[in-house]
Amino acid sequence: MYYEIVPMDRSHIEQIARLEQACFSMPWSENMLADALFDPHASFIVAEDGEGGVLGYAGLHVVLDEGYIDNIAVEEAARRHGVASALLDVFCRFGEVNLAFLTLEVRASNQAAIALYEKHGFVQAGLRKGYYQRPREDAIIMTREFENGTENTEQA
Repeated sequence: MYYEIVPMDRSHIEQIARLEQACFSMPWSENMLADALFDPHASFIVAEDGEGGVLGYAGLHVVLDEGYIDNIAVEEAARRHGVASALLDVFCRFGEVNLAFLTLEVRASNQAAIALYEKHGFVQAGLRKGYYQRPREDAIIMTREFENGTENTEQA
């Protein structure tokens, strides 16, 4: 399956909003996604097919040397083709150079996502009881720490 990872732009918003509706019980709206385009602390990337269609997307917010992955979503037909892994890899490579850690929440029942995050070096760091709604479910907090973040460097 061919795809290219590109920065999110306005042309992607409608498709991403539909993907949000299909994947999440509390989806981001088109307005929320549009606001993210102008957020200096946010980076949203898209796996785009050869015709400009959105196969998947991921969002990241950064505060100082801390990264928070908002969402990773992939169209059902594009799953199991490495799309989510490629999107996550972009943020992990960014983190290796710029961050102390990346963190995210994942539904406790989402074993496929948990396995993906573990493959990329994330470990369980905590639990948020009843975090998700529709259905109500705990969130596992997963974190990947990096050597190059300012919190992990020693003063000489």
